[in-house]
Amino acid sequence: MSSNNSSSKVVTVDEQALKQADEQEVDDDSFPVVDETPEFGATVKQEVQAKVDANHPDGIVDTNDDRIHGVTLEQEERIQAREAELERISAQAEFGQQQGRAKRARDIAAQRSAERRKRFQKRAASVEPMADPERPDPRTSLTQSQLAAVNEQSMRLAERLDGWSRAAISRQLAEAVVDGQDLTSAVVSVFEELQTAPGQIVPIGKLEDVSRQKVSIEGRVETLWDPSHPSIAQVGLIADDSGQTRVTIWEKSGAPWIEEGERVRIHGAARNWYVGRVSLAVTGWSTIQFPERGRWWE
Repeated sequence: MSSNNSSSKVVTVDEQALKQADEQEVDDDSFPVVDETPEFGATVKQEVQAKVDANHPDGIVDTNDDRIHGVTLEQEERIQAREAELERISAQAEFGQQQGRAKRARDIAAQRSAERRKRFQKRAASVEPMADPERPDPRTSLTQSQLAAVNEQSMRLAERLDGWSRAAISRQLAEAVVDGQDLTSAVVSVFEELQTAPGQIVPIGKLEDVSRQKVSIEGRVETLWDPSHPSIAQVGLIADDSGQTRVTIWEKSGAPWIEEGERVRIHGAARNWYVGRVSLAVTGWSTIQFPERGRWWE
C-alpha cells in the first residue's frame, strides 16, 4: 500500500555545488568544459521597472481604449461578459414594456372608437329610430311563425336589393310587423325604402320620391338630340322598366361619350326639375359606367 505522504530532505548550498561539480562535463584531459555561450539577463533596474509595471495601475501602458486598468485579461473578459448580459436583459425589459404600451394604446383606441360610434348612433337615432344601438331587436317580439315568414321574405328581397344583407332586411321587416303592418304591406314598404336608400341604384320611375339631391340610376339610352347650348355636351332620354328621364351631360364634366341604344350606369347624378318633371345632370362629381361595353361574347 502506497502512502500519499511525501518527505523532503534539506540540501545545503555546498552539497548542491558538489553535485553540480560532479555532473560538470570534462574533456579528454579531465579539464572541465566551460560553456562560453553568453547568458543574457535583466538588470536590477529592469527587474524593478517590470514589477512596477505589473503591479501598479499607473505604470500600465494601455494601447487599447477598451481595456480595463488594473485587472487581468481573464477578469476583464468576465466583467465585459457580465456587462453585455446586463445590457441584453435591460433591452429585453425595455422591449417588453414597449410591447405592453403598444397593446394598451390599441385597446384604448378601440375603446374610444366604440364610444364615438355609439355616440354617433345615438345622434342618428333622433332621426332614424332604427339606428339606436340600445333599441331591442324587434325580431324577439315576433312569434315563431311570424319570424319564419319574415326570414323567408327577407331572403327574397336580398336577391333584388344590392348592398343589403338578409339580416338587415329581416330586421326592417320585423320592425314594420311589430308596428302593426301586415307582412305584405311591410314587404312593399321596406322594399321601396331600401330601393331608394343612399348608394342604391334608384329606379327611374322612383326618382320623384327621392328627397336627396344626388342619385344613381341605370338604364338604356333611348334617344339623343342636339344640345341647345355650347356648355352642354350631350342631352337625351334614359329609360328602364320603371320609367324614363331627361339626362343632361355638361361639357365641363369631362364625362365619356354615350351612344343611343347602349346601357349606362350613372353614379352621383344631380337631381333637378325640368318642365315640371324630374331630370338628371351629369357633373364633374358624377361617373358614367357602361356594363355592356367590351363584353367578349359581342
